[in-house]
Amino acid sequence: MRNLLFFLLFVLLYGQSLSAQEQLTWQDFADVIFEPVYNKKYDVHFLMPKFGEHIQSYRGKQVSIKGFFLDISGSGEVLLVSQNPMASCFFCGAAGPETIIEVSFMEKPPFKTDQIVEVMGILELNADNVDHCNYILKGATGRLLN
Repeated sequence: MRNLLFFLLFVLLYGQSLSAQEQLTWQDFADVIFEPVYNKKYDVHFLMPKFGEHIQSYRGKQVSIKGFFLDISGSGEVLLVSQNPMASCFFCGAAGPETIIEVSFMEKPPFKTDQIVEVMGILELNADNVDHCNYILKGATGRLLN
């Protein structure tokens, strides 16, 4: 009986750590530098990311981040979570690309632009596809905070 109890306790504790998500901050996503790289497809230089060790340690892991929900396309095709509201986001020139995360939701979210949300998903680091953001959350879910 004692062995069974220890086994169940071990499974319970170990199982919780497997499903745990890491709560990241925007400071975590600032662990990146950008260098100009020529892109043949578009015949222009883009600032491409070189991710630091800290943020790389979260690649492929379930993470969460709090920020402003942005529907850049207006039609639900390009959804982001941003450190800043729409009026001062990366696309307005008021912040860097490390302040936005592209989000691929499992289901269409009910959020509106500039609502404060917490988004959870698997973190992907994108260092070479200029058609997507540098940070991407796949299989994401979210909840409204305000």
